[in-house]
Amino acid sequence: MKDRVYSTLTGAGALNITVGIISLATGLVTGILLIANGGKLLSRRDKI
Repeated sequence: MKDRVYSTLTGAGALNITVGIISLATGLVTGILLIANGGKLLSRRDKI
């Protein structure tokens, strides 16, 4: 019984770490893209 609980908790912990890393990477990439796009808009604001 304890082995099943331990296995379940280990799997849940690994999944949480994986989802956290994916969320962190996605947030970082999204932030970089937003900053680059904002810089491009600011540099071309006189042409709008």
